[in-house]
Formats: sequence, structure tokens, C-alpha cells
Amino acid sequence: MLTRLAAVAQHLLPQHGLSRLVHALARRERPPGQLAFMRWFVRHYGVDLTEAAEPDLAAYPNFNAFFTRALRPGARTFPGDEHRVASPVDGRLSQWGAARGNHLLQAKGREFSLTELLAGDAALARTFRDGPFVTIYLSPGDYHRVHMPVSGRLREMIHVPGRLFSVSPGSVATIGRIYARNERVIARFDTALGPMAVILVGALNVGSIETVWAGEVTPPRGRRLHRWTYPDQGPGAVELTQGAEMGRFNLGSTVIVLFRAGAVEWHRSLEPDQVVRLGQVLGEARTGSRGPDD
Repeated sequence: MLTRLAAVAQHLLPQHGLSRLVHALARRERPPGQLAFMRWFVRHYGVDLTEAAEPDLAAYPNFNAFFTRALRPGARTFPGDEHRVASPVDGRLSQWGAARGNHLLQAKGREFSLTELLAGDAALARTFRDGPFVTIYLSPGDYHRVHMPVSGRLREMIHVPGRLFSVSPGSVATIGRIYARNERVIARFDTALGPMAVILVGALNVGSIETVWAGEVTPPRGRRLHRWTYPDQGPGAVELTQGAEMGRFNLGSTVIVLFRAGAVEWHRSLEPDQVVRLGQVLGEARTGSRGPDD
């Protein structure tokens, strides 16, 4: 009952206004009480500062710098194998499996349209129709940078304006089509396993989403969809190896990774709500899976 009431309340909130306020507050340089608040945050959310490149809270000039902190070298490892798909983030498995035609599972009893998720692009949705997908939720205490599951060459980035509902498990269970309604950034890559899309979904109080090649993509002015294309080589080309940072959330949210049908088989050991770590192998290339040139 309380979860449903919270979902109704979210429809009434000035979501973008609140998120812009959080965006500004999180970037204030050393406001009064910042260090005390960060210490509370570490205790409350169980943040492991021994994994941070900078474990001293006093060294962070603002809360956002702490929230998007880097990991120390060696804190995570990647398989180094283009036929193995690594988790792009620390988080919890929300859903995984294969799309059912043009539909992805959001939660028990709830699906959403692949076409709607991909900015209404029917041709792009056909690329991933019936394909394997994984959805990972990042809690406030998690590491909030997003890395490449496999190596890839960037072909397109799409910013899709939208709502900013919370993507907590309670909201996902009660608010329909939440990932296809929320603001998001879609990055489409060519990989050794064929096309791959990495989708960074915004949420309430997520002040911005960044990529390493474009900087801060959100919040933009206006409500118009934006698309950028990238060349194979030369100025503007973007090629990232497995494990390289590709983006970050300035406050937490959800990542969805899509592959085309038959490209990847997820490990049978995966379980609902399982904690996954950046670099952890989630699946393998299916035998006979071919690359982007087929």
C-alpha cells in the first residue's frame, strides 16, 4: 500500500525541478556540514571506502565528486575476452534473459516496448528484437561509473528526454513502462558479438548523465530528442576496450544492455536480485555468434 502511494506521489512531484536543485546542491564547494553528511552517507549505505582511489572524505570538494569517485587500481578485474560479457557496473540484477519479440520484462507482470525504450526507432528495435538483455539497478551506495561490457566502436548516441521516476525496486514493481518513460542516454556500439546498446536510465534526483566522449549529456534545455553519429575512424571516432569507462551517473540509476538475438547466453547461475560486481562475467558468446560485418 505504501509503495503504491509513493508511486502516486511521484506523478505529482516536480521531478525535473527537484533534480535540478539536487544537481546544484551536489556541486556546491564545501558547504557547511558536507563532511558530516558524507560520513553519514557512508555509514547508512555501507560504502566501502577501501575500494576508492581517494578514501579520504575530506579530499572531495563537493558531494558529486565523492558520489562519482573512482576506484583504486586493481579494485575490479575484467575477463579480457571478447567472447565473455562483463557487468558494466556494480549493482543488483533487476531482470535478464531474452526479449519477447519487441517486449522486455520490467518486473513480474509488467513489460515495456523495446521500440519505445529505443526512442521510437523501429529499425533500431528490430536489431535487438528477441535479443538477450540485462537490467542492473545501482543503489545510492554503489560505484556509479559505467564501463564497457565488451570492446566496441561507438556508432550513435541518442538522448531521450522524459520523466524522472525513481527506479528503486518498489517503483519498478508499480510504475508501468518506467524505463521507457524516464529520461535516458542510448549508446549504440559495434562489437565482436554484433550490435550492442548500453542504455543509461535517469531517475529522480539523478542530476545528470555523462559519457566520456561527450561530457555531460543531461540535463539539456528543452524536450527535443537529440542524436549524434560517429565515424569509423579519424576525428570524432570513439573506440573503447572492454572495461574502459564509458559514462557515469551523477546520482544513481539503472543500466540496460542489449544484444541482438542469438549473440549471448547468460550464465545459468544468475539469480534474481543478485549483487553483481563491475567486471563480473555475466554471459558468454553463443557458439557461431558472428561480429558486426555479417
